[in-house]
Amino acid sequence: MAKKRALISVFDKTNIVEFAEKLIKFDYEIISTGGTFKTLKENNIPVIEVKDVTGFEEILSGRVKTLHPNIFGGILARLDNNNDLLELEKNNIAPINLVVVNLYPFEQEKTIETIDIGGVALIRAAAKNYAFTNVLTSVNQYDKFIGILNQNNGETTEEYRKLLAIKAFKLTSKYDNLIAKILNDNELEETLTLNLEKVQDLRYGENPYQSAGLYKMDNNITDFTLLNGKELSFNNIADMSSAFNLVSEFIGVYACAIIKHANPCGVALGDDVADAYQRALDCDPISAFGGIVAFNQKVDLKTAKMMKEIFLEVIIAPDFDKEAVDYLKQKKNLRLVRVNEDVLTYKNTPIIDIKNTKFGTLIQTKENVELNKDTFKVVTQAKPDEDMVEDMIFAWKVVKHVKSNAIVVAKNKKLLGVGMGQTSRIASMEIALNQACDESKDAVVASDGFFPAIDNIQAAAQSRIAAIIQPGGSIKDNDVIAECDKYNIAMITTGMREFLH
Repeated sequence: MAKKRALISVFDKTNIVEFAEKLIKFDYEIISTGGTFKTLKENNIPVIEVKDVTGFEEILSGRVKTLHPNIFGGILARLDNNNDLLELEKNNIAPINLVVVNLYPFEQEKTIETIDIGGVALIRAAAKNYAFTNVLTSVNQYDKFIGILNQNNGETTEEYRKLLAIKAFKLTSKYDNLIAKILNDNELEETLTLNLEKVQDLRYGENPYQSAGLYKMDNNITDFTLLNGKELSFNNIADMSSAFNLVSEFIGVYACAIIKHANPCGVALGDDVADAYQRALDCDPISAFGGIVAFNQKVDLKTAKMMKEIFLEVIIAPDFDKEAVDYLKQKKNLRLVRVNEDVLTYKNTPIIDIKNTKFGTLIQTKENVELNKDTFKVVTQAKPDEDMVEDMIFAWKVVKHVKSNAIVVAKNKKLLGVGMGQTSRIASMEIALNQACDESKDAVVASDGFFPAIDNIQAAAQSRIAAIIQPGGSIKDNDVIAECDKYNIAMITTGMREFLH
């Protein structure tokens, strides 16, 4: 009986020698190309070079190696088709039963020369002919393949080959889409393919009757480690994203945010991690119960001891002292999440925002836009002092992460009151001011959208607000500014809206 034949051409050569040795024990003949051929040869693996199969030398500095009928005929031949078998015999072509290929990592170097052509063609050909041909595209598949051979006297099942083919087609689709995405200068493509790879199943969605999973898109995902606690839920991940997005607004300072139902109920800067946490907790200790706490700096033991006194769902930070982890592990269900990326890199990672409706899928860019000094203008007679401006910038960074209509009251770089999700801006204003209560004297207000009427200014004046920051752009701007002047309130317009629906 003729030997089975494997074509091996891999960029990642991890475990390839050991895998090839095992194939030979199952009576495989190996053909290979370039660097893979050299690696196998140097490790005393019997191997045939592709040029000896094709009768054709590599050309164009290796751009063309495997694109030849002697290779693709062997991969694509239907071994139950007499005409195919006659053509193989006529042209002296041996069937290729196994294709082992992993692709050049275009996403790392992003150059034309790292776009894999032959590898993608080999994978697609083998996947198309899965009835007779196996295709392996990852180092992680080697052990299972050998296991299948052991179980089936050196053969594989069609069901298994089909699963390999599905994975192969998903890989090539993802690869092509990644190349198109990187080469495309437009922010949003005319046709958008989302290559989503499941990271894990989740217990359920927002509610127990909904199934859910966590997926990553085009490898564009921030890695994190669950250091303690039960598995993360759909709502946990959504809330911890909201929380870490907020604290990543503040670079080089100590920041803490406490999130409840995707909205901040406490945000503050502090002299250290513990101070930032205590000030954030003081904003609304009742709502903090069962919340998500995020830090932009390493969590120490002192802060850990403070957090143990309240029921929390998740604590997320760029790092934790070992003593802090050991202490917090006393609460077995408390989820501790370490973000395995520096905060600035996280902040600057662009993503797209996707919302599905029955009318279609809405897609928008989701980037962290900073205040623009050219549109950041004091528009009132009263001028804010330096401390007020710092508080206004703090409040603006917070209000970006509050559901519209959003109003934030802040002072001394601490959230005092927040109004969100109301159908009128004045309703949000009143909620935020009532929460701030007596602390609102000389505080600042941030609004994610312009003021449509002067009633918001009158409410702010009654609470003795000192300054307001808002986008501007309403037909009532002149009336709003005049009302601020009437009450000696300083106002800055940003020239940008920050709705979050």
